[in-house]
Amino acid sequence: MNTIATYVFRQAMGPLLAILGALAAIAILTQGLNQLDLIVTNRNAGLAFAWVTLLALPQLISLILPMAVFIAVVYALNRMQSESEIAVLYGAGVSRQRIAGPIIQLAIIAALAHLTINVIVQPWAFAQRREVLYSLRTDIASSLIEEGSFTFPAEGLTLYARSRGSGGELRDLLINDGRPELPITYTARAGAIVTSDGVPAIVMRDGQIQRQNASGEVDVLDFDRYVLRMGAVFQEPQIFFMKASDRGLYDLFFPDRTAHFDQQNVNKFIAEAHARLASPLLNIALAMIALTGVLVGEFSRRGYGRRIIIASVAALLVRLIAVALQTAATEEPSLNPLQYALPLGVLALAALMLGGKRARRRRVSMGPSVVEAHP
Repeated sequence: MNTIATYVFRQAMGPLLAILGALAAIAILTQGLNQLDLIVTNRNAGLAFAWVTLLALPQLISLILPMAVFIAVVYALNRMQSESEIAVLYGAGVSRQRIAGPIIQLAIIAALAHLTINVIVQPWAFAQRREVLYSLRTDIASSLIEEGSFTFPAEGLTLYARSRGSGGELRDLLINDGRPELPITYTARAGAIVTSDGVPAIVMRDGQIQRQNASGEVDVLDFDRYVLRMGAVFQEPQIFFMKASDRGLYDLFFPDRTAHFDQQNVNKFIAEAHARLASPLLNIALAMIALTGVLVGEFSRRGYGRRIIIASVAALLVRLIAVALQTAATEEPSLNPLQYALPLGVLALAALMLGGKRARRRRVSMGPSVVEAHP
């Protein structure tokens, strides 16, 4: 880059980092509150809570980066316009395209970073996040059974363990489930909290199940090993399914069609995959809208508030349409090409406007009022 290009690039880079940091901080705080129950339930989960919140950052950056690029470019160019720096550059023979060059370079860098986040960083972060939540939920479930005390994790459910052994083993375990119409009592010599198919469960050994039948008698069943799933008791969310946001690009394009969950969400996975590849283009498209909104048009001493508002509305509409297209593509896969067509079309239109000749002043013969209205 030459001196002018470097200067313009830095003028946009600084606000971009500041805006991205501020928006990310707000988003992290909002997302972090969703996991606040982990700390309330388990006092030892503070560091894990912070780690889980940070692992959500790549997806948040992916969502806000295009608009952050737009805001940064508008801010930088408007400041340069208001301080007559762009007018000086025009007077020195610097073309509009040369001013736009470093801005486009910044947008391309943002797009590449966005693509890296979508394809590599986000799937890894969500895989780590899922593992942390997996261990936290299991620990919380285990902590609900206190040694030598009766606990009541749900109405009608009573848990008791005489003591805990090494590795979290529960000894002399008793569980009374009075929620069904006919209560059930489980007793076991030993047991342990595990996770089965993504939900907490209690594995009991050398025990007995006692259940009263309709006639009032008690049916007794001895067992060597019995697994009691407790997912509904602990209100465990289905966080261990490989959702669209958790998967890598290959798994999105080629889901396991033998799995029931994957079969039901094939279109959603495909739409997510195309969105990850298409959304980085929005960084360049929105940067072009910002360039067009500030640079295209006549110089005005009154400022460029109206043009900036129009550009902001256009950028917001493009972002919302992109989200709507991804949602619609989950129902109609034929709409997936539009996810690419939208940013490319906006980019082409903005480039055409930006590359056009500067508007000439109207002829003086149209009257002095017209000239004054277009200084």
